[in-house]
Amino acid sequence: MSVSSPPKDIQEAPDAGFGKRPLGKRLAGANTFWIALVLVALIVVFSAIAPGEFPTLFTFQTLLIETSVLLVLSVGMTFVIITSGIDLSVGSVLIFAGMVAGKVMEAMSGGNASGAGWGVILVGLVAAVVAGTAWGLLNGFLIAVAGIPPLIVTLGTMGASLGAAYLLNNGSDVRSIPVVLNQTLGYGTSFGVVPNLVIVAVVITLIGAWLLHTTKFGRYTFAVGSNAEGARRAGIGVTRHLLKVYTLTGFLAGVAGFLSLAYYASTTISAHTTDNLNAIAAVVMGGTSLFGGVGSVLGTVIGVFIPAVLKKGFNITHVQDFWQMIAVGAVLVAAVWFDQRRRRRRNSR
Repeated sequence: MSVSSPPKDIQEAPDAGFGKRPLGKRLAGANTFWIALVLVALIVVFSAIAPGEFPTLFTFQTLLIETSVLLVLSVGMTFVIITSGIDLSVGSVLIFAGMVAGKVMEAMSGGNASGAGWGVILVGLVAAVVAGTAWGLLNGFLIAVAGIPPLIVTLGTMGASLGAAYLLNNGSDVRSIPVVLNQTLGYGTSFGVVPNLVIVAVVITLIGAWLLHTTKFGRYTFAVGSNAEGARRAGIGVTRHLLKVYTLTGFLAGVAGFLSLAYYASTTISAHTTDNLNAIAAVVMGGTSLFGGVGSVLGTVIGVFIPAVLKKGFNITHVQDFWQMIAVGAVLVAAVWFDQRRRRRRNSR
């Protein structure tokens, strides 16, 4: 029995609708384009207000360093939100992974931070990644297999992983971190100007972009977020894929925990309690839809830098940090409003 091909008008619809649109209209309809303009405008404004302080190499180096850990978290969050999910636990998982790595390295070095070598550091890295991945796998199992809503699952594991981190060291930070780790990865540079921490974050971000935008894994992520039932009927293992996505997010939270350990030379439990909300805000500001099916890693990168530029600019121009909260909140609400407006316009066609 022969299978008839789709009607010609359906075959030509995607090309006819997209290929004939002028470049300007395509850019005007892209969330990433508008949010990039906001970032550029902020840089221009602060550079004009403080020309001798803001547009400097030191400022941009510190901006990159301060956003590296959050960027790694946000890459994982991008995959989750594209699937129409959420992960409130990433900040606590980061803390737990850093605590596990810190305790392992402390035990192996006998508390001698200056005497620990790269063998100890490598074991610490593996411990952080395994710890983060385990929480991600648990999230994925409870969400994809047990069918519990992501909000409830990750809210529960957020508290559980943070409590476990406190229990590991009786509520205190681990401070005996190998000196060579802090000097090389935390504050070391390559090519004289590029911080090593930033290089690691950039490599992870590029791998995340490649995975999301060029591989079958990425296509499945968009398909599940657009229509999970439709994806299931098309032969995609939705349960298995969601399990992989949340496991990936936990893995990246573990990596972020190790990077934070390298930068601060301590576990800094209190420094990451809002990282989950910051990652979600960055992803949404970057144009990823909370309804799923739409998003990009490039947009997430831009979304991460908007609050960082605001904070740095306000500090340099001596504006109270409270205004940063108002500004970030306004941009976040505007991004969600723009996404809803675009969805309504698309659905009305």
